[in-house]
Amino acid sequence: MTSAVSAEMAAAIGSVYLRDQSYPVSASDIRRWAIAVHWPDGPPARFLSRTVEKLVAPEEFNPFAWAVASRSPDPEEFGLREDEMIAADCQERLLGISPPAMSTGLFGAYSVSYGVPICEGDSIASQSSLRGYSERESRRGLLLTTTLEDRWINQRGEFVKSVVREIVRY
Repeated sequence: MTSAVSAEMAAAIGSVYLRDQSYPVSASDIRRWAIAVHWPDGPPARFLSRTVEKLVAPEEFNPFAWAVASRSPDPEEFGLREDEMIAADCQERLLGISPPAMSTGLFGAYSVSYGVPICEGDSIASQSSLRGYSERESRRGLLLTTTLEDRWINQRGEFVKSVVREIVRY
């Protein structure tokens, strides 16, 4: 079996390929997210009440959904448009290495671990890294699985969330 993982790809394992910083999370951000998630029913009363000092976001809240305060590196420097940031080879391109010559990419496994909740006023930093590659033969030929991790921390350095996902290419 010939490997699809080049020496430069193997050397990049463990590398951070993207850093994002959110804008501070507002009470309005949390309310709008809760309204959207619970549609067509109304959100739980705790999202509309002002009896709490600070609103706590639902676990699935994404402070990067509409805008990012800062992003490094700039994907445009690598010829990537915003809509290509989910492409199967964007992590290699952002690391400045050649992706494997595979024409099809699919999302595979996805797992999430939660830490402290996101609260009104928090600012979240996301760090995306390349965790590894694995290969196996299939009926379609060589299958390459790429494992990626997005790790979020708040402005106090507390762990908020980790998303580990796999991309399958052939």
